[in-house]
Amino acid sequence: MGVIEENGIKICHTVNWDESDDYLLFLKQIGLEWVCLGLGDFGSKEPSYSALLKVQNRFNDFGFRIFSASYLLYRSLDIQLGRPGRDEAIDKYCRFIRTIGRLGIPVAPYDFHPANTYTTAMIETERGYIAREFDAKVFREDVEEQRFEREYGADEIWGNYTYFVERVLPVAEEAGVKLALHPDDPPLSCMNGVSKLFVDYSGYRRAEEISKNSANWGLRFCVGTWAEGGEAMGKDVFEMIEDFGQRGKIFEIHFRNVSSTLPVFHETLLDDGYLDMHQVLKALWDVGYNGSLLPDHIPLLSGDDEKKRAGLAYLVSYMNALLRRVKEESA
Repeated sequence: MGVIEENGIKICHTVNWDESDDYLLFLKQIGLEWVCLGLGDFGSKEPSYSALLKVQNRFNDFGFRIFSASYLLYRSLDIQLGRPGRDEAIDKYCRFIRTIGRLGIPVAPYDFHPANTYTTAMIETERGYIAREFDAKVFREDVEEQRFEREYGADEIWGNYTYFVERVLPVAEEAGVKLALHPDDPPLSCMNGVSKLFVDYSGYRRAEEISKNSANWGLRFCVGTWAEGGEAMGKDVFEMIEDFGQRGKIFEIHFRNVSSTLPVFHETLLDDGYLDMHQVLKALWDVGYNGSLLPDHIPLLSGDDEKKRAGLAYLVSYMNALLRRVKEESA
């Protein structure tokens, strides 16, 4: 496999910080050169510079470069619901942003959807692999419940989001780190008694306004999530790429396909959904996108365990083939 240009599209996979040597070797064998570092809660410890440097060096030893790092402290309910303790949590998250800036890790993805429900069933598709399904009617009638002690309206969640961004974004700008905002999956405006903000184009535009058009604010654009919403999103996948991608405001891509739009969809392999993923990648290439391209919510293939190695190898190989095709077409 040829070397992926540093200033080109980077095929990545999210990898836990404490992943086994055997799994890292597998990732190397299937041709990955870039990873997105998943820290979770970092074993309930704060991810200090020395700790993350050790992780980074280990990944470098396997030939990987880290494109982004995700520290799930941003999902703290103190932060997202505006509870006491959010200032302490935000300060800790800001220390993390400074740390990855020192390490040269350029992107920190995040989301803002407390009380989310991703799935109503796992199904066997027509091709026989296992994938996530979401059925809005089943969710509303059988699954949904008020998650917290009261309901949270959109204005309140917008206030909490603004509070978070206004404190973290200046730190990110100083540290040279870009904040990449994932849309709400699935794109429903309220779930389990909590309003969701990033369910259409207008939500992203408002978030961009809150950032004061900062070059360090942008999208972790989930193609699958956007495809789930259909016309209700305000702009389709290609229009979003043209708008935000043309302006350099897309930092990461979750490269995923789905069977159909809401109210019922299931996730698919890249060549098995309603989107033409070759055309999606070509659109990204045409706007000069040079961030990461990640497989997302990998379906379960026969013989796979929870690591989904067969599904991941399938997707990475398919993505590499698509990228090679797009490059050849553009030469």
